[in-house]
Amino acid sequence: MGVLPCVAIEPMSRTVIFRPPLSDDELEEFCSVNDALRIERTSGGVIEMNPPTGGLTGGGSGEITRQLFNWWDSRQCGRVFDSNTGFFLPDGSMLSPDASYATAEQLRDLTRDQLARFPRLCPAFVIELVSPSDKLSDLRRKMERWMKNGAQLGWLIDPDERRAYAYEPGREPRLVSAPALEGTGPVEGFTLDLARVWRHYEL
Repeated sequence: MGVLPCVAIEPMSRTVIFRPPLSDDELEEFCSVNDALRIERTSGGVIEMNPPTGGLTGGGSGEITRQLFNWWDSRQCGRVFDSNTGFFLPDGSMLSPDASYATAEQLRDLTRDQLARFPRLCPAFVIELVSPSDKLSDLRRKMERWMKNGAQLGWLIDPDERRAYAYEPGREPRLVSAPALEGTGPVEGFTLDLARVWRHYEL
């Protein structure tokens, strides 16, 4: 990647604006040389950077991904992705959920080389987990972006409040306070045991 100028960054800012904006290839290279950060891009080209997660969030995220992989293992159709996977979305953004699932139909035309990079698709199912560095309002907006880009189902999980919000296209988010989340649509039959997730936040 060539040297690209960027606007001045305020101290402690988590955003960078490149002029001209990074191309998709340049963004992937930028991510590879800054792999200690979790990097995303808005549809307007703004680069958003977040630090690695802390121990509590790391445990909770790992538990969510483990349960999703266990469900996938019983059917082995489509593909599960962890929190390190970025996706180029139809609106030009690049987002990374904490866990996600893409159907076999979504993956059918992708080559091995395309899957080795940031896939150009919106996962059918996404999960976002609130961490101490997150603002719930920001993650709500992010969930709306997932829905607008084609996600069929999304769960926003708030471990501090021990609750979750279920998102579906064209519907208002639904608050869920039950001990488990039941999958529908692309993840029919998947049950996320929230009690096991909450365990990772206990001392």
